[in-house]
Amino acid sequence: MHKITPHLWFDKEAKEAAEFYVSLFPGSKITDLTTLRDTPSGDTEVVSFELAGEPFMAISAGPHFKFNPSISFFVNFDPLRFGDASKKEEARKALDAAWAGLAEGGRVLMPLDKYPWSERYGWIQDKYGLSWQLILTNPEGEERPAILPALLFVREKCGRAAEAIDFYLSVFENSKLGSLVKYPETTERGQKDTVMFADFKLRNTWFAAMDGAGEHDFDFNEAVSFVVKCENQEEIDHYWSKLSAVPEAEQCGWLKDKYGVSWQIAPAAMDEIFKDKDERKLARVTQAFLKMKKFDLAKLKAAAEG
Repeated sequence: MHKITPHLWFDKEAKEAAEFYVSLFPGSKITDLTTLRDTPSGDTEVVSFELAGEPFMAISAGPHFKFNPSISFFVNFDPLRFGDASKKEEARKALDAAWAGLAEGGRVLMPLDKYPWSERYGWIQDKYGLSWQLILTNPEGEERPAILPALLFVREKCGRAAEAIDFYLSVFENSKLGSLVKYPETTERGQKDTVMFADFKLRNTWFAAMDGAGEHDFDFNEAVSFVVKCENQEEIDHYWSKLSAVPEAEQCGWLKDKYGVSWQIAPAAMDEIFKDKDERKLARVTQAFLKMKKFDLAKLKAAAEG
């Protein structure tokens, strides 16, 4: 089963940004670089890469969407990843080094400091606008991945994080709830009984979610989406029917759910087509999927075969 893959939308900087992120986190690498020709955004670069072993994708497709803190990425610095639970100082040094890199040209949202939930934690927006939460984690309990996306439910969606988690758990297989901590009282950060922090697994991919009280001038958008790779048309149809809630957002395998989160429901076979590097095949498939809303796997295969 394929992991759900975060997909990052850039104006022109996808390759540059991917190389920057790979340089910050150990166990990271660029895995593929493809150029799609003659799209509505012109020639667009698509980059596949891994950060600390977790899959990511990025695209350079014009200045249409901007990152904001509604979706950030938790980076867990667990001493166990450095050998054993006693390696806290090594984990702390790695955290500080990553923070220093992200801080160059970035903006601090929460200072790197000691908080009730961690001895070392900070929230930062990097020079491209993407948000990261770096945390020194407790090695006790079930292991979490080094990097996982976090959804922040704000404005009229504040208070719906728990509801959204239940919905996603009902849609995706191999799913389960991890931790769920609610605010015991109303504070400036959160309202009583809303989600302070939760994490959950969908198709073997961990996510986090939080409710965010207060005034915010941002919300979910297409700058960060999540790619769900499907083996057959039945899977594509299933996720499309369960998730799509905004008909006008349906395009080229993209959809928006009822909370405004963007997903891409895509055939896994597209990976092999992109890696093939056959320019004519890639052009045929690109022109085929540009006309689609929900992907038709049979038509895409026919385009690939010419």
